[in-house]
Amino acid sequence: MIFELSLFGIITGFVSGFFGVGGGMVLVPMLLYVGYLMKEAISISIVQMIFSSIYGTFLNYSRNKTLLRDGIVIGFGGFFGGFQSGLIHLIVSNQFLEYLFLFLIIFSIYRIMVSSPYGKESSKVHNKYLLFISGFIIGAIGSTLGVGGSVMLTPLLVGYLFYNLKDASSLGLFFVVFSSIAGFISLSIVGGMLYGEGLIVGISSLIGVYFGIKMKNIVHIQNYKKYLLARLP
Repeated sequence: MIFELSLFGIITGFVSGFFGVGGGMVLVPMLLYVGYLMKEAISISIVQMIFSSIYGTFLNYSRNKTLLRDGIVIGFGGFFGGFQSGLIHLIVSNQFLEYLFLFLIIFSIYRIMVSSPYGKESSKVHNKYLLFISGFIIGAIGSTLGVGGSVMLTPLLVGYLFYNLKDASSLGLFFVVFSSIAGFISLSIVGGMLYGEGLIVGISSLIGVYFGIKMKNIVHIQNYKKYLLARLP
């Protein structure tokens, strides 16, 4: 199983770096396929997200430091929201989480499909309270599902707050740093973590993150939107 988990980590890391997501939308289904329960898969995914998001954010912000201000506001919202994941895990079923997971995929596809990848600089929203509240809600839901929340945040930033798609993906990955750490602490408190498997996947994901971000910086933004839509199903 170590080989499979390492391979899953590399694949997930590439997806995380390229699309600016936590990677749970890819990792969780793969773990379910090899026999893990939903809540077990989510716990492994959260550990992986800590590794991939921190390293990916370092690579992104070495190239573009202008997004740090908004990222911190959204991130702190996600951090406090992520603390709710342990409680939510205790009161909802595996089946409910699976249905919510499916709904978020459909929502993300729709918002990215109908939004311009270039954004609208004149209409871009920088309201700190709105960004914090958005981060809080997305952090609570995302950490509960083991997806970090960027799969919801990126469509929100592009479709409603008018961010450039690549900037939104960088912010999304930065957001995952906060929400995944909070989710990790919260689930650890209630005894819901698989640390060993999470470390294997997380360390392996660093390889994929490096190449994923290099590829993102190469592709044209219009093609990037097409790749993002192709990934979501």
